[in-house]
Amino acid sequence: MVGQDSSDDIEDVSLFDADDDVSRRSKKSKIRHPVASFFHLFFRVSAIVVYLLCELLTSSFIACMVTIILLLSCDFWAVKNVTGRLMVGLRWWNQVDDDGRSHWVFEARKVSAQGSKTSSEAESRIFWLGLITCPMIWVIFAFSALFSFKVKWLAVVVMGVVLQGANLYGYIRCKVGSRKNLTSMATNYLGKQFLRQTVAKEDQTAS
Repeated sequence: MVGQDSSDDIEDVSLFDADDDVSRRSKKSKIRHPVASFFHLFFRVSAIVVYLLCELLTSSFIACMVTIILLLSCDFWAVKNVTGRLMVGLRWWNQVDDDGRSHWVFEARKVSAQGSKTSSEAESRIFWLGLITCPMIWVIFAFSALFSFKVKWLAVVVMGVVLQGANLYGYIRCKVGSRKNLTSMATNYLGKQFLRQTVAKEDQTAS
């Protein structure tokens, strides 16, 4: 098991990676997990469709709300526990240690001995497009409900933003590495910039 927030020796799963090797492109373009790919999009797209057509389907707000929340909950569970692991080799979860402390773990599949990836290009595109696009749509719904004073729909829309945004955040953390690594990278970058500015000012003063 990869340690907490570990990014060493993990597979680099690109958001939209293209294989330069033409001979392997046909293999990478195949969908190896069609059922997982289908349900990765089914629940989240269905929740959006129900939200858009709920007034045409039924006049009961409670029925629409319950249906949307159930679809969003199924989507959150499927993406977090199944499709991310199968389609791109990423997973994240929370665990509690013996001291009762809660830890968030962001894990990526290790590269095989041959250096080959087990996820295909087609599955990677499907996964990331669905993961990024749908939360953006729910954010648009949130602003629309707010500005049109549809207060009763705000709770449903916020639920969509939170659940799908959580998966998006978790998998981006799996992809780019831990927050500590990002912080150290930013610190090193700022340090280098500060050093360059200091040296430049000293050169100007000397001249």
